[in-house]
Amino acid sequence: MPKQYLMQFFEYGHLPAHLQAVSKPFGELAEHIEKTLPNNPEKTTALRRLLESKDCAVRAVLFKDEATAKAA
Repeated sequence: MPKQYLMQFFEYGHLPAHLQAVSKPFGELAEHIEKTLPNNPEKTTALRRLLESKDCAVRAVLFKDEATAKAA
């Protein structure tokens, strides 16, 4: 079966090192899911939700609250 199209969004090599550190575990789990689960709508949902989690984790690192933004 072809790879899930969502897998492209779990690539992390192009990111700066501090974001790679956050993104890599999500990519590794996505690879495990891709390799071990049968292709069906639930697998796609699992990958999509993992992608949402990864995006939130990356944004958490990039997040600037009002105090941080004013200091910059």
